[in-house]
Amino acid sequence: MDRTVKSEKLAITVSILDKEYLVHCEPGEQDALLEAARHLDDCMRQIRSSGKIIGNERIAVMAALNMSHGMLQSEKQLRQEAGLVQKQMASLLDRLSSALEPGASRRPHPKDGDPATR
Repeated sequence: MDRTVKSEKLAITVSILDKEYLVHCEPGEQDALLEAARHLDDCMRQIRSSGKIIGNERIAVMAALNMSHGMLQSEKQLRQEAGLVQKQMASLLDRLSSALEPGASRRPHPKDGDPATR
């Protein structure tokens, strides 16, 4: 028999485009849920105020597309930055390994140049 204790979900009311929705979330996640609802409400209001899109369903789809695009762009940027950090770490590890080799004090790393010219 499974004796794990399941946490009670909380019912939170959020307002999006002046319509209220009852949403359940885990304890401790209320603030994040409310922030997400405010963000969605702001995005949808901005789209509605542009006057180009009519109807809450279409506004919601456009807001979802805009948010999804932003999220994908952020993920792409994070992957690129992570790749750059990995390359920098590999370079530093190579330099550290070279510096720790016997006789390394007489042999400068190619990126450092000749110590006599510094």
